[in-house]
Amino acid sequence: MSDHSEPKSEEHSAHPDKLNPAGFERQAEPFRRELRLHCYRMTGSPHEAEDLVQETYLRAWRSLGSFEGRGSLRAWLYSIATNACLNALASRKDQHRLLPDQRWPPSQQMPSGDPPMEIMWLAPYPDSHLMGIADDAPSPAARYETRESVQLAFVALIQTLPPRQRAVALLCDVLGWSAHEAASLLGGSSASINSALQRARATLSKRYPEGRPRGALIPDQAQRALLERYVRAWESADLDGFVSLLKEDATYAMPPSRHWYRGRDSIRAFLAYVWRGRSGFRLVATGANGQPAFALYSCKPGDPTYRAHSIEVLEIQGDAISAVTKYLKPLAPELFAEFGLPLTITETQR
Repeated sequence: MSDHSEPKSEEHSAHPDKLNPAGFERQAEPFRRELRLHCYRMTGSPHEAEDLVQETYLRAWRSLGSFEGRGSLRAWLYSIATNACLNALASRKDQHRLLPDQRWPPSQQMPSGDPPMEIMWLAPYPDSHLMGIADDAPSPAARYETRESVQLAFVALIQTLPPRQRAVALLCDVLGWSAHEAASLLGGSSASINSALQRARATLSKRYPEGRPRGALIPDQAQRALLERYVRAWESADLDGFVSLLKEDATYAMPPSRHWYRGRDSIRAFLAYVWRGRSGFRLVATGANGQPAFALYSCKPGDPTYRAHSIEVLEIQGDAISAVTKYLKPLAPELFAEFGLPLTITETQR
């Protein structure tokens, strides 16, 4: 496996002369979270990313003798992780983890029938997994900052790239590697890497004509008030209040259902059909992909126990909500565990 160097802090770019089993565990562990995020961007699944990081560390452990300190340990681990991701993607060929709005046009009717179970869906990434990862670009060469490149819409768009282009875009534009360094890992010439990078950028520019996504910043006071109103609208089944929080062209998607809705009128019609005067919802704040998110619980009349219903990831633009991605059953229970959330709560636990 080839070694690489890249602009990073002195601690992360240290070139140890030799690694032994005891030294490997101590020196490699600090990179686990950022490697898991890299594998998530590559595959679109936190669970698969965790498995690939475990595979990366096992491969590295078994190959300690091949690491002679010519490059950084961090880059060596990234090279192993990227190859592991490429192998995993090759094994499932044309199956991409996407969102409903990337597969079908907006719905004009109410949902009916069972969701398409055979489809692999892009999953949200808990903000708890982002702790300890620098929230800025790793080098001046990187085009995207961490808080931009982890957003749900950006990760969904990355999934549409062929695996090699995906790896090139992440290595060069997210991590800040040079074309020469990426070529050493992926094979081919620097010219071929630059060509793949230009094709990847062309695809991304269709969604981001300004060259980058909007930064997912910490909500300001007005946006926090917006989120409080969102909670109140859900918990009181206030349809008018809910719709008033949306941008005119907002979207509402619900994996694993193929149905999704665009625009206030369509979303209103859908929620009027779903709620039908009912209440019994409770929301618990969490965070996903650097964006506001909620765990939604529901209960039946007279039942004091609220049960896991869905995970919602929100996108805010200015003073309104521009997108809601709502993960329903059968995806929801596994996601509640991923987010460290209980499957049931009572009113006193909120």
